[in-house]
Amino acid sequence: MKISWLSKKYVSVLLHILFWIVLFSLPSLFRPRQENNPQAHREVDEHINFFYQYLVNCCTWIVLFYLNSYLLFPKTVYKRKYVKYALSLVPVLALLSLIVWTSARVLIPKIHFSLGLFVFFYIFPCIFILACSIAFTMFRDKLQSDRLVSEKQTENLKTELAFLRSQVSPHFMFNVLNNMVTLARKKSDQLEPSLFKLSSLLRYMLYETDEEKVLLEREVEYLQSYIDLQLQRFGSKVKVNLVMEDYDKNCFIEPMLLIPFVENAFKHGTGFRQNSEINIELKAKTNLLDFRVSNYYDNSIAQVKDKTSGIGLQNVKRRLDLLYKNEHTLTIENKDNFFTVTLQLNLH
Repeated sequence: MKISWLSKKYVSVLLHILFWIVLFSLPSLFRPRQENNPQAHREVDEHINFFYQYLVNCCTWIVLFYLNSYLLFPKTVYKRKYVKYALSLVPVLALLSLIVWTSARVLIPKIHFSLGLFVFFYIFPCIFILACSIAFTMFRDKLQSDRLVSEKQTENLKTELAFLRSQVSPHFMFNVLNNMVTLARKKSDQLEPSLFKLSSLLRYMLYETDEEKVLLEREVEYLQSYIDLQLQRFGSKVKVNLVMEDYDKNCFIEPMLLIPFVENAFKHGTGFRQNSEINIELKAKTNLLDFRVSNYYDNSIAQVKDKTSGIGLQNVKRRLDLLYKNEHTLTIENKDNFFTVTLQLNLH
């Protein structure tokens, strides 16, 4: 059960005020009703003096509560100095007892308290106040510790996600730039639109991916630009069957979550035969994303793996676990020489 609301400062202050109001009000709540006669008036005056004495007691209990909570207990018990804690309570209780005893002699001089009666009416409640103070201190510090752990986990999560996002394969960029150089040498008309696509790609990668969520439409545009640049590189050697029209453009998704699947298809699905084939399909209705990528793959041909082999899929698996832990289904199949990745995702 979430109790984060208890850590809010105003809630804590209100609870403290309520507790002390109830404690201060106890004598008036249990005071018997007096009749309108002189004797009753004298008794009322005595009750008022008792009430003032009780207020003095409460003030000393408040001092004891917060002195123990913010100074004595944290400085001693948390450092395992239990004897020092017990010894530090002795002068505090002695001083507060002296204050209460003196006020009692002034406010209600007709009553002489015996030691046993004094312990019952003041020292025994002090033990209860100390117990409440210790419980409050441990609960408060536990909330603070949990909040710090939560903030640290959130910060670590952000750092890890930023690192995972930055692991998009740099080989694609090098290949695109080399292709741009070739187009420039040939003075091709395709150079200008290719530069616009590359500019859009880089703008999305460098700026928009800092957002926690982006519109699915922007992610699709990024995928489209990526595929167009890859097709410009491979030409007729690769056939891409692309279906990404049946989706709700107002859905939001974690940025650059889908690109590793397409990268993987181009990286491992080309070069096996003269006309390689990649199939990409995206649907998103009622906040449910269905994304499928398949590419031809020949298990009989041994591949030379570089240091980045397998990083893309492991990267996206980790991000899915962090961001959509129980709200996604990822299926990877290698059947009939086709490597197929299917992702179903709840986009909220």
